[in-house]
Amino acid sequence: MTKFSDIRCAAFVSGAGTAVRKGTSMMKAAQFRRFGGPEVLEIVDLPEPHAGPGEVRVRVRAAGVNASDWKKRSGQMDQELPQTLGYEAAGVVDEIGDGVAGVRLGDKVVGIGGGGAAQAEYAVLSTWAPVPASLDFTAAAALPSTAETAARALDQLGVAAGSTLLVNGASGSIGSAAVQFAVHRGARVIGTGSPASHGRLRSLGAEPVAYGPGMADRVRTIVPGGVDRALDVAGSGVLPELTDLAGGAENVVTLADFAGAERYGVRFSRGDSGRAEYAIALAMRLAEEGVFRIPVGRAFPLEDIAQAHRTGESGAVRGKLVLTVG
Repeated sequence: MTKFSDIRCAAFVSGAGTAVRKGTSMMKAAQFRRFGGPEVLEIVDLPEPHAGPGEVRVRVRAAGVNASDWKKRSGQMDQELPQTLGYEAAGVVDEIGDGVAGVRLGDKVVGIGGGGAAQAEYAVLSTWAPVPASLDFTAAAALPSTAETAARALDQLGVAAGSTLLVNGASGSIGSAAVQFAVHRGARVIGTGSPASHGRLRSLGAEPVAYGPGMADRVRTIVPGGVDRALDVAGSGVLPELTDLAGGAENVVTLADFAGAERYGVRFSRGDSGRAEYAIALAMRLAEEGVFRIPVGRAFPLEDIAQAHRTGESGAVRGKLVLTVG
């Protein structure tokens, strides 16, 4: 498996630059000042952020929307107010912090950071990669958090060449990213999803299985001895079945069932246990090669962020939701 340092060195080959900082200029950003439904979201004026050591600032062109956004907005996570939103963005570098090499002003990049305020006109990135020519800003912004989350879970499971992985919820954004990364590592992948998603799962390299009652029996018709590892992306209450199929709770990771993880002794994957930052550059490279893709379900202008939240919470749109800026 390629190391993060190898990917980063390969990704950043141009020279460094310096920008003049602009004092206390203001920008438009998404914010909420009280917890509640999408109606609490506002577009407000905030001071522009600036790149610190090891960071770059981008003029944001697109920013990803994630389930954590509406969990924060509804008060299920951080309790501080007011709060800004977003930690992944694609845009044009317009400011470079001290100690940063290999990127120039005007470069198109995508990454994570933003201090929780990437859904704005400007964002500071702590980890980034060039946007390949085959992707526009909207498509690029759909990748960072999805790729990092999927790769982190695979790392925690130790998925490698020759292993057999079951992905529960393989048709969603994170699930399909996990399928593609696992296939890239040389693993055999079985993915659960609705029958309507099976064609796409096959195109990603997975062997599809219908979810719902009898799922474990259907998996065993493909792999009678069970699987080596199992990843739960859907949180659909199947951790006991996954544990049995994978030969023990130590071989299962969930991204969606915190209560079940505690009950059954399964690991719940968190970013605070170490992020797979290398996955952003890897996803961009594989996307350029045509072997990695996360479809954009729908894009909304920044000012329509409330509608983006309504759409995301409804589950009516397949694929990643993205905000466009400017």
